Amino acid sequence: MSTGKTIRAGLIIIGNEILSGRTLDKNTQYIASKLGEHGITLAEVRIIPDIQDKIVTTIHALQDEMDYILTTGGLGPTHDDITVDCIAAAFDVPVEVNPEAFERLLKHYGSEEEFTPARQRMARIPQGAALIDNPVSTAPGFHVGKVFAMAGVPRIMQAMLDNVLTMVEGGDIKESRTVGCALPESQIAETLGDLQNAYSDIDIGSYPFFHAGNVGVSVVLRSTNIPALDEATAKLITALETLGAQPQQID
Repeated sequence: MSTGKTIRAGLIIIGNEILSGRTLDKNTQYIASKLGEHGITLAEVRIIPDIQDKIVTTIHALQDEMDYILTTGGLGPTHDDITVDCIAAAFDVPVEVNPEAFERLLKHYGSEEEFTPARQRMARIPQGAALIDNPVSTAPGFHVGKVFAMAGVPRIMQAMLDNVLTMVEGGDIKESRTVGCALPESQIAETLGDLQNAYSDIDIGSYPFFHAGNVGVSVVLRSTNIPALDEATAKLITALETLGAQPQQID
């Protein structure tokens, strides 16, 4: 449902393994795309280490700026999986074993012997938080306030995100128009600046490319205001033709 407003989300990627380069971040692009389909703009991404003070201060920093905060990573069974405790500290609430999460995990592992104390850590959530279902490996995420905590493993995160998107309010969905031309970016910079000044509610980005020795640029225009978007795109094409280009609208 359209809300008539822009809804912004911040993403906090938690994990020393991402910062060290040992693990490649495969989640940001997916999250940005899925949020966009629901009219939610991924406005900021922060990659931070497994340090409690850093996680807490980052959550506090984003709370006033974002409608939603998503986190990935740190929900596993090992000593360095501290996201639960950090989010609880950010909201000044205790951590508790969630009975429903405990029963789900016990059933998943099949016996008390297999459901070791380390695995039982995955049933802990901040007091008052609600579960985010995990149909892949059972261990749930959770949300408290505007903060939604998900696993870092891409396949599990994607399944959790599907559930998160049923819990949040969507906004107006942005559409995009892409225009390509065989001119260097520097030659169209003034044209793009003028166009951006005339259409403040349209995001305009330019992306140079090199193909078979030829220089060109793709210009992407994005907005929820579709009539203005189409009008600006037409003006851009005309301006590029004036500069001697043969622009092509790609979408």
